Amino acid sequence: MAEAIDFSVIAPPAYLEDFVAQEPARVHHVAAQRVLSDEVYRAFFAREAERGAEIIVDNGLFDLGRALPAARLVEAAMAVSAREIILPDVMWDGPATLAASEQAAREIRELSGDAFRLCAVLHAADDEEWLRTYDSFMTSGWAGAIALPASRRPGPEGQLCRTRWAATAYLEGRGLVDDLIVYRLLGLGRTGHLELIEQREHEWISSVDGAAPVILGAMGIALLPDGPYEKPSTPRIERLGPIAEERFDLIRKNIAVVRAAAGSTVAIAEDRR
Repeated sequence: MAEAIDFSVIAPPAYLEDFVAQEPARVHHVAAQRVLSDEVYRAFFAREAERGAEIIVDNGLFDLGRALPAARLVEAAMAVSAREIILPDVMWDGPATLAASEQAAREIRELSGDAFRLCAVLHAADDEEWLRTYDSFMTSGWAGAIALPASRRPGPEGQLCRTRWAATAYLEGRGLVDDLIVYRLLGLGRTGHLELIEQREHEWISSVDGAAPVILGAMGIALLPDGPYEKPSTPRIERLGPIAEERFDLIRKNIAVVRAAAGSTVAIAEDRR
């Protein structure tokens, strides 16, 4: 079993010091559009980078419905001393994701050379497309990391493009994992933190990010270490609104539950404000 999968907490900008600051500083998944528009957000993650954190700049698709242009991704990455940029992707569409990623990779390289590791997101409409897309990324010459999106839609049991635990087991079982590639999980899926217990069987998985422990804690819902994981309809993190201070302890406990499932001993850094 893997020693640990790093868990990057996603929280509203007003609560970065309360829930996101890490001790020791390890890995942060950061929203490019927030870096560019919010000075406090930008300064926080720049400080985390100075403390040794690996900053991964996400392309904005999940929040905006579209990825930011390559030049803006480079601008955001430079502002927080990022090591990696997640390339533009298209939900459930392997060929469109490959085309968008190839174009962005070329443009980012033209703007910044090899300053950043480039991360491709593995989307597909079916398993055949999933395998073709994975092979294309592996032979691209520009993909230094591959991210597997969360399994949120129910699908046939074992379908690679819909069931992330099946996808990672397939890659390992078929000897398709490349030691030179960084592998990441994007978001917590249908089984939440419980998936991470299974994913720790794969020593090659580096990190995962998620807002669920913050959102659910703000709603008064506790994550149970052994499950079950039942997530009701929740607001997007940017629409969460003010969080009552009496919920802070619950949110911190929820984060600790996720980190325990991931095997991580990282703690929330003491408030430095």
